[in-house]
Amino acid sequence: MIETQHLTRRYGALTAVDDLTFRVEPGEVLGFLGPNGAGKSTTMRMLAGFITPSSGSARVCGHDLETATLEAKRCIGYLPEGAPSYGEMTVRGFLGFIADLRGLEGNARRLRLEHVTERLQLGGVLEQSIETLSKGFRRRVGLAQAILHDPPVLLLDEPTDGLDPNQKHEVRSLINEMARDKLIVVSTHILEEVSAVCSRAIIIAQGRLVADDTPAGLAARSRYHNAVSFRLDSAAALESARAALAQMPEVASVEFVERDQKLTALPQPATLGNASEPGLALMRAITGWAQAQGLVLRDLAVESGRLDDVFRSITA
Repeated sequence: MIETQHLTRRYGALTAVDDLTFRVEPGEVLGFLGPNGAGKSTTMRMLAGFITPSSGSARVCGHDLETATLEAKRCIGYLPEGAPSYGEMTVRGFLGFIADLRGLEGNARRLRLEHVTERLQLGGVLEQSIETLSKGFRRRVGLAQAILHDPPVLLLDEPTDGLDPNQKHEVRSLINEMARDKLIVVSTHILEEVSAVCSRAIIIAQGRLVADDTPAGLAARSRYHNAVSFRLDSAAALESARAALAQMPEVASVEFVERDQKLTALPQPATLGNASEPGLALMRAITGWAQAQGLVLRDLAVESGRLDDVFRSITA
């Protein structure tokens, strides 16, 4: 597992990471979220052993990163932000160099090199120098070096940065596949990544931990949790529908997105707080009103919440 106790990093008068305490268990994929400058990459670098904390401690697989640094690093695969590498090396040469550093030999070396080359679709660029690769391919090479020695712990800093949608899907599928027997920490500012691959999410702001929950648990903190959204066939009916919904005791407010011609009714907590399924209670009220008006509701749905709304409210 990974365990931190009061982890802190200062740069002069600036406190980049401030008293972080958390633990991650095997089988978890932890999303590490925060706005730019929140301290995400600094924390990842401390967990990887690249920089030392000003105070506090971190342990990886039982090894203290300050007193048993090499033992801890053997357990870690690390993809830094930007995937730095040696641009003049070919992809084959670079991965061979990493295999040497990781002590891979013989048949095990060959099998692991073949596995990461195939899994990350690098076969077509093995003889190409890294400096000539696209940003997406550089990220894939960086991910390949991180998983080459099949470590129990993966620290991935912006793993899909620069990838096209198909490549993002491939990397997320790989993360989900590896999560069965690894502990994975994914630092990202892409909220959809958290929903796609993470079983838990931590949000930090100004270096401090401000939220720790499952993605669903975080989304449930959103004001859109149990909101009901829909469209109407008649654009002319939208404004009158908006006014009618705003008068309902179950509705706190109504939002309209003109681009999508979509209405969203946000629930009134005081009215629906005692309901076992407040979203469904609100939906019944809205569908009852629509039937009375002879209106057909399209794309009717109860929202589970919006992670971006929670992120903004916590970190703003």
